[in-house]
Amino acid sequence: MAIEMIASLDLGTADEIAALALAEAARAGVNICVAVVDRAGYPLVFKRQQGAPFHAIDIALDKAYTAVSFGFATGKWDKRLAEGSEMLRHGLMQRERFVSFGGGLPIKLGGARVGALGISGGSEAQDVAFGEAALAAWQEKQPL
Repeated sequence: MAIEMIASLDLGTADEIAALALAEAARAGVNICVAVVDRAGYPLVFKRQQGAPFHAIDIALDKAYTAVSFGFATGKWDKRLAEGSEMLRHGLMQRERFVSFGGGLPIKLGGARVGALGISGGSEAQDVAFGEAALAAWQEKQPL
């Protein structure tokens, strides 16, 4: 029997990444919801700025869940689905928590997927930008 050990974010790191995303959105004057999930897709941190749309709550959580599940940004699904079969497109789009638009980003450390970030509340481009900026700021703090 083999046991796989999987690296995952801890609560403190998840909170730090969420705070970085919230700061980016605040600078832009946009109210967002941010979710950070561990490697298994379970929420570690969820925060909603006052005034963020209520629907953004579940969307942020589902963006993070989709990104950690597949290991790439949710915004990349558009091209992948266009290249796939109609059955693939139909099947994935019917999945309850599947999100195929931008704002979900995997969190990697040393090349290993350790969690994901989901942001919702701004435009798709804003959600992506806030997430990318937060992850870049967090990565800069990591030892080489």
